[in-house]
Amino acid sequence: MFRRQLTTVLALTCMFVVASAQEASSVMAPTDTTSASVDSVRQKDTKKAKKAKKAKKEKDDEDQVKTGWNFGVLPFGSYDNDLSLQLGVLGNIYNFGDGKIYPNYYHGFYVEASYFLRQSGIFTINYNSNYLIPNHGFKADLSYLLDAMCDFFGYNGYQSVLHSEKDGWLVNDEVQKRTRLFYKYRRNILRFMADIDGEISGKWRWTAGLGLYWFDVGDLNLKFLNNFRKEGDKYPEVDGLVDKYMQWGLLDPVLKKGGVHPYMRAGVVYDSRDQVANPAKGIHADVFFTYNAAFGDLAPYNNLILNYNFRHYVTLYPKYLSFAYRIGGQNVVAGKQPFYATSIMNVLYQQRTMYEALGGGSSLRGALRNRIIGNGFIFANIELRAILWRFDIGRQHFYLGLTPFFDIGVLTQPYDVSADKVIESTGKTLAQAVIATGDNIDDYFRFDSKQPYMPHMSAGLGLKAAMNENFILSVDWAVPFSKQDNYSQWDNFYINIGYLF
Repeated sequence: MFRRQLTTVLALTCMFVVASAQEASSVMAPTDTTSASVDSVRQKDTKKAKKAKKAKKEKDDEDQVKTGWNFGVLPFGSYDNDLSLQLGVLGNIYNFGDGKIYPNYYHGFYVEASYFLRQSGIFTINYNSNYLIPNHGFKADLSYLLDAMCDFFGYNGYQSVLHSEKDGWLVNDEVQKRTRLFYKYRRNILRFMADIDGEISGKWRWTAGLGLYWFDVGDLNLKFLNNFRKEGDKYPEVDGLVDKYMQWGLLDPVLKKGGVHPYMRAGVVYDSRDQVANPAKGIHADVFFTYNAAFGDLAPYNNLILNYNFRHYVTLYPKYLSFAYRIGGQNVVAGKQPFYATSIMNVLYQQRTMYEALGGGSSLRGALRNRIIGNGFIFANIELRAILWRFDIGRQHFYLGLTPFFDIGVLTQPYDVSADKVIESTGKTLAQAVIATGDNIDDYFRFDSKQPYMPHMSAGLGLKAAMNENFILSVDWAVPFSKQDNYSQWDNFYINIGYLF
């Protein structure tokens, strides 16, 4: 379906370019003459034409400015073999006020409500404004994120072997004790966050925030999932990788049900972007610390995390072509993270519903979500942003664009995992613990010291459809360079609102 949509848009774009070229070529050049009187008339006409052109441009610029409240709403549906049908609506609401700061806005909301028929869903409302509190920026987010089949592929990226149905290892077979759900567990999140920032000097700002994550973690609801499957194709109740890691002592059993983790954070931001939604020039950089609290049995999982991001936007051709890249990283400075929170990438501005790291549509497109898990990582996204066609429908302004991109990510702080390491909770080495559960350690780990530090790479193409500069529908298609990042190399699509960064 996505390939057909992309082909249709490209075809319409080509038709527009051809039509424009034909229209331009049909305008005849004026006939040359040496007559003084004719020259005089032509000079007067030229001056009048220039004045008329200038007046028309000023009027066009004035007409393009949006004022008041503007709404962009998109009903959507999708289908997943395991989660079934997804239906929902997403959209942006902007208040441009008197239009003096357009295409920037005074108040912005992002709203999404969607649900899979098999117990997964997204319910979120996000608010952003630099004008609610005088001389301060304010952001808030309230979300309830249901994930009946969250991904867990093990620690340290390539050090954990990735299997799929295609290699015959993941089969819906009670004898082999593995199913297609082997890498899944249930993780529901209630999230609240609020951040405020203020000016330090010039483009520099301070930022501080408070928030809370409530993780509800547990086993898959096989009874519910099997309601949608035929007899003979139902999932048997067998251990998944999370269960294996707990049996081997790599995961603390106290984490099995999740927990509540309030947090606070503070940092500095440098922002010289010309606009927020699709910057064409400027720098947006930040460095901040996040302290995540834990209580009771989870008290050992208090931690302090450092995040750093550098985003640079360069205009190559005004209004139509720009180059953008982002370099970022996250490191555990003190303490340790619970496994269900390790995959979450901390961000100051919640532009997407969830930022997973590394792997997936918010960090390393093409790689499976949460494929690369460690205590620290760095990554980069590189994009060439081309706007192919600008047009108006009524009083609404639209554009279509294409964005080729390249993504890369590398672990900098892998977990300490080795075959001969003695696990404190079991008193056995990892190799002994794996054998004790009847498993083959080579099916799960590659104990080459270089594996955790190997780069994960992907490339792809994005289609952008924008209304009034700020409501941007993004469809990205990505291909990972290695099948160990994703066996499905050619059918990875991501639909979101807004550019990735």
